[in-house]
Amino acid sequence: MCAGSIMALSVGFRQAMGLFLTPITLDLGLGRGSFALGMGLMNLAWGFGAPIAGAIADRYGAGRVAAVGSLLYAGGLIVMTLSGDGMQLLVGGTLIGLGLSGSGFTVILGTVSRLVTPNKRAQALALASVGGSIGQFLAIPYSHALIDSFGWTLALVILAMSALLIVPLAAGLRGQSPVAQELQSKGARTALKEACQVQGFWLLNAGFFVCGFHLAFVAVHIPAYLADKSFSPWLATAALTTIGLSNIIGSYGFGALGGYFPKKNVLCGIYLCRSLIFLLFLVTPISETTVLIFSAAIGLLWLGTVPLTSGLVGHIFGTQHMSMLFGFVFLGHQFGGFLGAWLAGKIFDTFGSYDAMWWLSIALGLLSAALHLPIKEQPVRLVDIR
Repeated sequence: MCAGSIMALSVGFRQAMGLFLTPITLDLGLGRGSFALGMGLMNLAWGFGAPIAGAIADRYGAGRVAAVGSLLYAGGLIVMTLSGDGMQLLVGGTLIGLGLSGSGFTVILGTVSRLVTPNKRAQALALASVGGSIGQFLAIPYSHALIDSFGWTLALVILAMSALLIVPLAAGLRGQSPVAQELQSKGARTALKEACQVQGFWLLNAGFFVCGFHLAFVAVHIPAYLADKSFSPWLATAALTTIGLSNIIGSYGFGALGGYFPKKNVLCGIYLCRSLIFLLFLVTPISETTVLIFSAAIGLLWLGTVPLTSGLVGHIFGTQHMSMLFGFVFLGHQFGGFLGAWLAGKIFDTFGSYDAMWWLSIALGLLSAALHLPIKEQPVRLVDIR
């Protein structure tokens, strides 16, 4: 319960940041590229911080790491409200990213993996990931209501106060299982060195890069994309909420499928379907109906990659250093997130259209599907050192 609730707060609020793009840029007179760069830095900071936070959580437990992450997260949201020259977006985005590295996927899912037996791991990871999906479903309308009622500045302050709820929830996390404590003799540096010698580790990084690219582009820019098409702001909220609702089903469903079918094959199918959905959305005349259909379809595939990818890391390399190793795989995801958020804003500011981003997303989805096929879904024994 604590793990799922933490995921709901951290991942949920992060997915709502796209709702702030239009009001912040209009109020401050900034281009979309400035906001997108802040969100890109958030993804980079999250990515670089994830393996460090994961290694600390592997050794000392997840509770303290998640609590510190909550404080950084709230601080980043506050910083975004402090000035009007755009610099606060960069600093705030960086702090939010560092906060997410301590309270997001890598630390929480690594802890969950160590607390269950291998035959129940896929289902447990799926259930924990559902917490983030429920958070997105609830955080989008919550954030929209705050912006409408109080304006974007006070809305960010209230979100910061809400993020602090992670601190008491973190007290309920057990850092390690007894088995993990017995295996503490394995060195994290050696585990990483040996993982880097496995081709599948790099293929997972490259494939997860595409996931981050897709998610950041859609989450950050879909509200502005719909505004450009002259739709009411309520449709952007409805679209992101629909993504969150479908994501609840998809995260658990695809995570559970990983317990019955090769995880790499399920991941391949997810990326192929994403490309198809992007293509259909791009070539079909846009309407409120097609937007909601697109949102429901892409939502099913949204975070379904997370329990599968983290499950592959745990299956191939074991769970002792899973938070750290998944953190490095997640770094690839966040490089993609940075590029997806920033490049979309840059392309729009240059060409006045997102069309090139849609086509690039289609091509990358096909590439990611191909990258997962050669992965060998077999356990690898990392050297035990003392």
